[in-house]
Amino acid sequence: MPRIKEKLIKSVFFLNGFLVIIVLIGIFILLLRNALPAFQEIQILEFLFSPDWNPTSYNKATYGIVSMLVSTLMVTLGSLAIAIPLGVGTAGYLSDVASPRVREIAKPVVEILAGIPSVVIGFLGIVLVGPVIAKLTGQYSGLNAINGSILLAVMALPTIISLSEDALTSVPKSFQEASLALGASHWQTLIKVKIPAASSGILAACMLGMGRAIGETMTVLMATGNAPAMPKSFVDSVRTMTATIAIELGEVPYYTTHFYSLFAIGLVLFVITFVINLISDIVLHNYERKTRY
Repeated sequence: MPRIKEKLIKSVFFLNGFLVIIVLIGIFILLLRNALPAFQEIQILEFLFSPDWNPTSYNKATYGIVSMLVSTLMVTLGSLAIAIPLGVGTAGYLSDVASPRVREIAKPVVEILAGIPSVVIGFLGIVLVGPVIAKLTGQYSGLNAINGSILLAVMALPTIISLSEDALTSVPKSFQEASLALGASHWQTLIKVKIPAASSGILAACMLGMGRAIGETMTVLMATGNAPAMPKSFVDSVRTMTATIAIELGEVPYYTTHFYSLFAIGLVLFVITFVINLISDIVLHNYERKTRY
């Protein structure tokens, strides 16, 4: 009877994992199937390297995603520049400095932050963050790349904090004891011993946070201005790849070049997020293997 239960449990876990793979492959096939017809009318080089996106032009429709790709990278890297120092610093505080009482309060707060709907964060960006940015930068509107970066940083923080804290907590206790025995302070031990030892796990946390930020739709749709032009600085309004799909897919006529080109954007975004998550997963597994042995 125990063997039957064990085989049944193994089968259930295998089927769950297999189902996830099938769903992932199905999404990829769906995107690929609907993206390929676009390239019968659009040159791939034009699609990948042209900055002009104007599919409704009366003269000549253009389908270049460079401006959207640059906008996506701007708000994503800007959010990481904010979220990584704050996230790793908070993780170091929770793992080595905070008292058990503070940790018991702070951990649920971080987890609650992860559950806030993106539309709520986007609304706060319009009402609170945008006017402050407009006043500080002297711009007419605060709906720009800076606003999107700040909001995406808020959304990426829970992932970075939780996984970075797990990585720091998993560092062998002997590392910390040896450092303290040699006369290092707790601060020096954290900065020069524990964080380098947990660097692979922290890197994986940052990359997962990047995947969280790069795939966000509603927040950047509400708070970045959605100007379909090549941005020159962080104070310019931008339109990301996800925002373009969300704005145009509901209005575009079915089975047109414009319709298929939006699926092509989704395919590019899928490949980018898949590669980011795959690399972070490989890094995380390498970190776990090193800490285990």
